[in-house]
Amino acid sequence: MSTIQWFPGHMAKAKREVSEKLKFVDIVFELVDARLPISSRNPMLDQILQQKPRLILINKADLADPQQTKLWEGYFRKQGFLAMAINAQDSQGIKMIVPKAKEVLQEKIACDKARGLKPRPIRAMVIGIPNVGKSTLMNRLVGKKIAQTGNKPGVTKGQQWLRFGTELELLDTPGILWPKFEDPEIGKKLALTGAIKDQLIHLDDIALFGLDFFARYYEGRIAQRYSLSAEEEQCLAPELLMKITEKRGYKDNYDRGSELVVFDIRQGKLGRYTLDRYEELGEKDERAD
Repeated sequence: MSTIQWFPGHMAKAKREVSEKLKFVDIVFELVDARLPISSRNPMLDQILQQKPRLILINKADLADPQQTKLWEGYFRKQGFLAMAINAQDSQGIKMIVPKAKEVLQEKIACDKARGLKPRPIRAMVIGIPNVGKSTLMNRLVGKKIAQTGNKPGVTKGQQWLRFGTELELLDTPGILWPKFEDPEIGKKLALTGAIKDQLIHLDDIALFGLDFFARYYEGRIAQRYSLSAEEEQCLAPELLMKITEKRGYKDNYDRGSELVVFDIRQGKLGRYTLDRYEELGEKDERAD
């Protein structure tokens, strides 16, 4: 797969706006997808945010492998960031966001108090790649539907300040995606979870990637979902896709079979999973060197 170029004008504009508005906030809430805690992070953020206090919110934790999520929380702590798993869809962990933000900002809060400054709401900016759940989170925090949500990457546009009780003010930002995916695997991971447009990668490539992943890390799930034998599940991904397509009565319509597999994975029909494997982090660092 060739390098994916996906950096439309509104993304470049969003990057500029984030840089310009950092001075107005006390802290940044960086939202990542629990199924891909590293691949869903924009590598430009460290450069853009620099030393700005940050709280990493590992969203969609209900869809991810819980053991992997705990490992990734520990990883972020080692990197110097406070991180917490949440599920914005059903408010899991939402009530802990303000206390955790105060924990990150405890030095600033203590300093302001010592200077005799009147307490004010924490001002935060929510940042994340498209379709990671920013609008859903903000709707949950404010308690009403204030941002347009949808499954199309980048559906939420513009910026707005939103108030959460008396302790938090939020600045929404457009999603900021990578300027390009130099690692084809990252592109496939993002495509499998629906973070990027399906047109960017062939659907059969996404399906084959997903089948290979589940056969490798979550043995037995494919066989159970598609009524296959354990032996059949061990086939190479292309043959596995053929068997699933035929089993569902699609004959040789492999495009339809690919659509089914990708849909099932995205909907959690094959169970909770995490694409970024914590145990492989060291291997990737070595390859990068």
